[in-house]
Amino acid sequence: MEIPGIISVDDHVIEPPHLWERWLPAKFRDRGPKVVQLPWEHVSGYRQPVRPAASGPLTDFWIVEDIHQAILTSHTAAGRAVEDIIDAPTTFDDMRPACYDPQLRLLDMDTAGIERSLCFPNTARFCGQLFLWIKDKELAMACLRAYNDWMVEEWAGGSGGRLVPLCVAPLWDPQAAAAEVRRNAARGVRAVTFSELPAELGLPSIHDKDGYWLPFIEACDETSTVICIHIGSSSTLARSSDDAPKSVILAATTFNSQLAMADWLLSGHLARFPSLKLAFSESQIGWMPFLFERVDKVWQRRTPHSGMNPLITEPPSSYVKGRIYGCVFDDDFGLEAIAHIGVDQVTFECDYPHQDSTWPETKHVAERALSHLSDEDVYKIVRGNAMKMLDLSELPSVAVSPG
Repeated sequence: MEIPGIISVDDHVIEPPHLWERWLPAKFRDRGPKVVQLPWEHVSGYRQPVRPAASGPLTDFWIVEDIHQAILTSHTAAGRAVEDIIDAPTTFDDMRPACYDPQLRLLDMDTAGIERSLCFPNTARFCGQLFLWIKDKELAMACLRAYNDWMVEEWAGGSGGRLVPLCVAPLWDPQAAAAEVRRNAARGVRAVTFSELPAELGLPSIHDKDGYWLPFIEACDETSTVICIHIGSSSTLARSSDDAPKSVILAATTFNSQLAMADWLLSGHLARFPSLKLAFSESQIGWMPFLFERVDKVWQRRTPHSGMNPLITEPPSSYVKGRIYGCVFDDDFGLEAIAHIGVDQVTFECDYPHQDSTWPETKHVAERALSHLSDEDVYKIVRGNAMKMLDLSELPSVAVSPG
């Protein structure tokens, strides 16, 4: 089986040190995010496990207002030996330059047989939580727009279509979020990040009775912008107890994705907005058939007191086809059960440069994982479905190495 050029719908970019220095309007630059070397120490918590210390080894911190964000070694694992992926932060000097340099990223993509790549933010967090946490909202909006301009014009702009832009939205202002979706859609962007569980970020849920998110969702529906929902984009991970080892948390990383998909399937938004599309990034897919069955049974057995949204007039799973996508890179069971999910709803990913990434063996991993499927189904999973989801052409505008 020959794997065609892969379109990875979940990779990451480590924001380069010059991003806000170069892309922020001049009046904001002194207050914008900057990289500073400081001593560091561990602190408990998922939001930021590292903080500045009074003394000790130095590392790079992104600093804005009172926020200090380090870059974790596990987030820059590409090219590192397993024993070097330690529980510690890292510096730009110590990471692979392709983590933040678009031209070097293209070379690393060639190595793994990846034709095109959609990248989530890292320091800005998976759905732009950094901008939500900045207290000065004028500064936050300027930083967010600067990120999107950099993403479209610098990161993706010189790649000949191989780096697919993924933008962020101001979650604290749904009207401004809608405007930002439309601004980016006008220049060809077809993907925006969103939180798996916005209530965990102190925001209204997608069930909000006052329709908080409706302007944003309407803009995505109108512009065919895919809402991309990454695990961890609520700045939380499911855990069984405070003293559960990290291995338990890692084994349960898709739980929030399951809650998020149940939210959307039972929200009524998919019925109200017929062009709305969602992608669940790094979620894997083996759990999806059971969830589809479960939400349908909840709908079928509804009572006047069950709180079922009246817009949902068909089984919730009927809204999946062509509209909800699961993203996979390490789920043998899910790929065996793909007939119960729908082969048209599954996309492939690499997760470069994070610890779970299959790089540089992505093409070989795909060959093994998809060996039981037909050539037609393999094509759909590694590129065809991503092209439909993101409205991509058959080929990028530059030649691609065969890998």
